[in-house]
Amino acid sequence: MSDSQPQVETPELHPDPATVEYQRRLASRRVVVTRCLQQERRLSIARLVVFLSAVAVALVSLDTGRVSPWWIALPVATFAVLVTVHDRIITARRRAQRGVAFYELGMARLDDRWMGTGTTGERFLDPHHPYAADLDVFGHGSLFELLCTTRTQAGEATLAAWLNAPASPEVVRARQAAVAELRPRLDLREELALLGEDVRAGLDADALAAWAAAPPVIATGTWRVVAGALVSLAAAAAGVWLAAGVGPLPLAVVLSAEALLALVVWTRIAQVIHAAQHPERELALFGQMLNRLEREAWSAPHLAGLRAALETAGEPPSRRIARLHRLIHLLDARKNQLFAPLSALVLWTTQLGLAIEAWRVQTGPAIGRWLAVVGEIEALNALAGYAYEHPDDPFPEVVDTGRVFEATHVGHPLIPAGRCVRNDVQLHDELRVLIISGSNMSGKSTLLRSVGTNAVLALAGAPVRAQHLRLSPLAIGASIRTLDSLQDGTSRFYAEITRLRQLMDLTQGPLPLLFLLDEILHGTNSHDRGIGAEAIVRGFVGRGAVGIVTTHDLALTRLAEALSQAVNVHFEDHLENGAMHFDYRMRPGVVTKSNALALMRAVGLEV
Repeated sequence: MSDSQPQVETPELHPDPATVEYQRRLASRRVVVTRCLQQERRLSIARLVVFLSAVAVALVSLDTGRVSPWWIALPVATFAVLVTVHDRIITARRRAQRGVAFYELGMARLDDRWMGTGTTGERFLDPHHPYAADLDVFGHGSLFELLCTTRTQAGEATLAAWLNAPASPEVVRARQAAVAELRPRLDLREELALLGEDVRAGLDADALAAWAAAPPVIATGTWRVVAGALVSLAAAAAGVWLAAGVGPLPLAVVLSAEALLALVVWTRIAQVIHAAQHPERELALFGQMLNRLEREAWSAPHLAGLRAALETAGEPPSRRIARLHRLIHLLDARKNQLFAPLSALVLWTTQLGLAIEAWRVQTGPAIGRWLAVVGEIEALNALAGYAYEHPDDPFPEVVDTGRVFEATHVGHPLIPAGRCVRNDVQLHDELRVLIISGSNMSGKSTLLRSVGTNAVLALAGAPVRAQHLRLSPLAIGASIRTLDSLQDGTSRFYAEITRLRQLMDLTQGPLPLLFLLDEILHGTNSHDRGIGAEAIVRGFVGRGAVGIVTTHDLALTRLAEALSQAVNVHFEDHLENGAMHFDYRMRPGVVTKSNALALMRAVGLEV
């Protein structure tokens, strides 16, 4: 059974700097939206007036002949200018509206109204993951929804991977330094967000990477030499014909060779051109993000390394993408009826198709790396946004070895700060197990999730909800929300022991296990539960794990007597005027009373 979240109010007297800055910028963007809307209305009226003026001039000119038809050029030119200005104002208004949306979402997070406003990451949720479902890592109101402000699929996948697996101490420290540098860069986060919706909607990272990594369609080197030679010969033959009067035969021979070449390679050239159309549009969107990131100068080694990894042969990716864009733009010139005859003479489509394929062969291998690097920068930026919005949450101290989780005033990051009751938790070589007893709704499950969620944040490189946290690299495993399954044909008890088997297997891995077990084996009788729970906890401790076990069964608290590295702690409640009250404070020792009967009576059961 899950315990309710703490409800202790701690009013905030002064807004934090993030709130002040978000409110200031939100007001500024709203002013821009209002001003642009007013300008749009005025321009719409002006366009109508100018259009009617053009019609009037045309009618007078046709009807009376007293006004030259050339006078219509003035309102037409004015109308064209107004259309251009109107388009610019619409673009500015849409940009400001996206800025408004960005800061409204930020204010929703600061005001704890963020649930249901972000990306839930449910596609990353694996029911067999050792802790993701138990610790609300993904889904509605999850850790991922709170953290994720990324704008690409690669960014989402990177952040999800970090939350799903602990990083090494070296990587954690590198991410912490990067997040610390990115934390104050609010302008960068806003500008990426303004690009973001187009990128999210138009960028299919998997399809783009598949196109970039596909085998060559045609051997561009040889065919480009042949095509270039034929075009040069055609130009020479045309020059000789015109200058020396030799006749059209040499030119006709060369043009026949050009036609034969175009016919031979046409199928493959058409395949290249067709395949490049959509990726080019996606890369144009992606290039906007890359161009913005290329302007950043970072001092943190990890960020500097990511920035360097974007370049290919010393050239920034936005410049390479711009080259492809120019090739596609030149290719489209063949659709011009006036240029079409000349384009056939110079093998325009063939040569540009070969150039596009050469670009893909040369640059394609780097595109996957660009996507991965941008995904990592986005994930770091998301953690930096969280750090900016939670300035009181420190980075944890990560030690290289041992089995340590020592937290002072640790709380759950998904509970509003004003209602979050914090506790101290100590787990290390001398104290491996906390056995928590307590009544229903007293805070046991919330403490388990607080410990687990902060461990996830810490080992991803993020700040934590604690006054101080010191921990070692740990594999995390939880059995908090194990449920029966009609589809799998399993009972809750079977699902729980299957998860316990999975956690026991984790102890064979390279990292010590941090196990979090809620109401261990409560799906069976007291006799079997007592024997089984003691054996399981002994097994975890014997394999070098540390963790927390909660229970309603006071018989299980005797585990602390049997294990020298275990200690009993408890949560308690009190009945006041027929209502249960909890303070969510963890105390030493075993709980001395239960509230089950009182709760049953409180809901109207006659017991």
